[in-house]
Amino acid sequence: MENRVPLSHSHCENSSSGDSNREQSSKRRKILEQKKINDQLIDVACSQKDHLSPFPSFRHFNCSGLSLYLQSGQGDKLSYSVKKYIQNLLKINMEGPYGSQWSTEEKVKHREMVSTQAHYIFVHEASNANANGMFPKSDVEKTTSALNKKDPMVAFVHFRFIIEEMIPVLYVYELQIEPRFQGRGLGTFLMELIELIACKNCMGAVVFTVQKANSKALNFYQSKLRYTVSSISPSRVNLSMAMETSYEILCKAFNEEAKVVLEGEMKTGARAMGL
Repeated sequence: MENRVPLSHSHCENSSSGDSNREQSSKRRKILEQKKINDQLIDVACSQKDHLSPFPSFRHFNCSGLSLYLQSGQGDKLSYSVKKYIQNLLKINMEGPYGSQWSTEEKVKHREMVSTQAHYIFVHEASNANANGMFPKSDVEKTTSALNKKDPMVAFVHFRFIIEEMIPVLYVYELQIEPRFQGRGLGTFLMELIELIACKNCMGAVVFTVQKANSKALNFYQSKLRYTVSSISPSRVNLSMAMETSYEILCKAFNEEAKVVLEGEMKTGARAMGL
């Protein structure tokens, strides 16, 4: 009979260690593969010049007596007049909710607004719409740049495609509407469009930040649009941290992985917006 030599204790340890190393290596490989996929999704989404083009029905908003049209834009291509408009509307809507923090936050927002990563939806009042809120055919066929010169802007959305907790998301940096146009369905319309853009670009969720002092916006997003306080929001990460922060991070996830990570029990993030 062949003599069988029992495995030494050290050999068992080496075998166990080898299995563990292989397992860790496999995990790292999967993480890197997923990162590559996510980065590609972000690159493709960011490369698009007109995020409105897949949704022609969202180019116009005719409701509640309003006749508006929408345009896409890029942060590094903003005209001087558009920059001034955005800065002014931000101050009107956000100085109150930010309080003493506004002077610092305003500088941050001014830098963010002109980033190459900043994508925009601009909303203009249609000065040449008829009584039914419809455009003459000739005007519909005009270039958006020609319309933009004479039709006043009344709202805008600033959004970006980023990775949040290894999930590709559409992050809304700002949704700002002039006070006289609020409460007339435009905010809901714009958020529906943002969700469509997110899904079209295979983003796992829409994420944004709201100041706690902006109770009107919090109620709108949570009660009407069914957004939830994200697991990366300070109030869910650390109770002591929640007392020190002035904002909540809200989200709406579109797949199971995003739901687990961004609506489950996780970590931390940030940005800001107002209604």
